[in-house]
Amino acid sequence: MNTAFYNNFYINAVTHHTYIHNIIYNTRSCFVDHRVWCRKNSYRPLPAAAAERTKMEKADSLVIDDRDSLEKKKTSIRNAGPQKLQVIADFDATLTRYWINGQRGQSSHGLLQQENPEYDDKRQKLYEYYHPLEFSPTISIEEKTKLMEEWWGKTHSLLIEGGLTYSAIKKSVSKATIAFREGVVELFEYLEERDVPVLIFSAGLADIIEEVLKQKLHRSFKNVKIVSNRMAFDTDGRLISFKGKTIHVLNKNEHALDMAAPIHDQSGDSNGLADDNASVKSRTNVLLLGDHIGDLGMSDGLNYENRIAVGFLNDNIEKSLASYQKAFDVVYLEAFIARI
Repeated sequence: MNTAFYNNFYINAVTHHTYIHNIIYNTRSCFVDHRVWCRKNSYRPLPAAAAERTKMEKADSLVIDDRDSLEKKKTSIRNAGPQKLQVIADFDATLTRYWINGQRGQSSHGLLQQENPEYDDKRQKLYEYYHPLEFSPTISIEEKTKLMEEWWGKTHSLLIEGGLTYSAIKKSVSKATIAFREGVVELFEYLEERDVPVLIFSAGLADIIEEVLKQKLHRSFKNVKIVSNRMAFDTDGRLISFKGKTIHVLNKNEHALDMAAPIHDQSGDSNGLADDNASVKSRTNVLLLGDHIGDLGMSDGLNYENRIAVGFLNDNIEKSLASYQKAFDVVYLEAFIARI
């Protein structure tokens, strides 16, 4: 076992993706109350007013429902070693920020601007209709699944009909309001050094995700693979179809690996990655990151022994917190952080 790695394996207070770093770094932690964590090795006394404000901010930004269960999972994962660990992460509003400078960050679908503004308007109207339904706490999963299939199908048809080009993708990303959460690069680097695979599993658009990684991070990671809706272009760089079956927010699971286009690394190369897929399935400890309860399905089909699920609740907090708290081991309330 890599002792240095696992001496540092622990979860503690979250500030953006510092939380994820600390699921790897074993910084000793203590509870201020049942919802607040503080780091013993970095704690310094604060003036009473500042300490109380910090306590309130943390209490409102992080929710852990079952501490005992979480501790047991951490111990099991730590004892198994890094060779048994993998990370499965959603992209939009999970690895990327939900709020940027006071405005809503764009998704890999939402940032796309076609040469024909008419089709941008049509896709925006679809968003305005379907997005509230996606996060409605009163609609059943079965009905939501049908609605999401409709939304993704109509959106993809508009992209083809509107003559989307790859040059438009590059231009759209360069102008987009999109940014990674603090600590994502450092997290990827740390995991890459230790050969821990990261599977980005997105209902967005793989070609755009790859372009965002290129333009915003300016580097690639050998351990990061992408499963998402992948486009097919003609020799003129114009979109003609989508590869594989559609992946939307409510059918994201390990079975989708078989129905989707081949897993690609960030260069778009799928060579040799079938073996990587088999290797990933042999890693039975999972750190799962998502912003939608449907993201929990990303580990379906894996015969995992331990899974720590981190949920980012970005919107509709009051109505959705109870269901997120029940579904995820840890719930991070991003919307509160955006206001402070």
